[in-house]
Amino acid sequence: MDARSTRDRAPGLALVIGAGGGLGAALADGLSGAYPAVLRLGRTTAPTIDYMDETSLKTAADWVAAQCAGLQLELRLLVVASGFLHGAQGQPECSWANLDADYLSHVFRINAIGPALVMKHFLPLLPRQGRCVAGFVSARVGSIGDNTLGGWYGYRASKAALNQLVKTASIEMRRRNKDGICVALHPGTVDTPLSQPFAKTGLAVRPAPEAAAELQAVLAALTPADTGTLVDYRGQQLPW
Repeated sequence: MDARSTRDRAPGLALVIGAGGGLGAALADGLSGAYPAVLRLGRTTAPTIDYMDETSLKTAADWVAAQCAGLQLELRLLVVASGFLHGAQGQPECSWANLDADYLSHVFRINAIGPALVMKHFLPLLPRQGRCVAGFVSARVGSIGDNTLGGWYGYRASKAALNQLVKTASIEMRRRNKDGICVALHPGTVDTPLSQPFAKTGLAVRPAPEAAAELQAVLAALTPADTGTLVDYRGQQLPW
């Protein structure tokens, strides 16, 4: 946790879940210059975030609530930067012939079910009055309207599921706090282990600190009118 105080920083506390990844770590580093306190949670932190164990999310949410109380700061920004594309559990599919139940189960668990449980346990920590933001890192390939290439069945579908979860949560969040904002974020192609095997020649791949700075600027500029949308790193809304 980074805890500092300057007059020009945003009020409240920021939390990054998935802070052990390249983009998540860069986001947490960047936000430490804009918020008086930044909390980092992930698979290797204490407390830990384990999407296979809902108890870990409740324990982590209780810890965040205690940190807020101890620092006398409200949770004003939640960023969820976790995600899975490839690994020991499988690779993105080029064809329906490659569809595999175990890979599909894992990619949905990390990209959709895990963030849904984050919503359950962490969104209630956001204040009921004043501006607060929940941003969930998604992907443009999760857009159904933008899908012209096909392939990557599980990753596309799990991110589309995340987008629907974000849209639904944004409606409940608005009822709870008219100034609350809940969005899905497309970070573009970032130079991290998640994207490195698939970075094609000519594709605009940006270092994690650069991508994080762009997303941070987008998060800072969001208004309640943006809630329930899929926004890219340039601040442009993408089709669902």
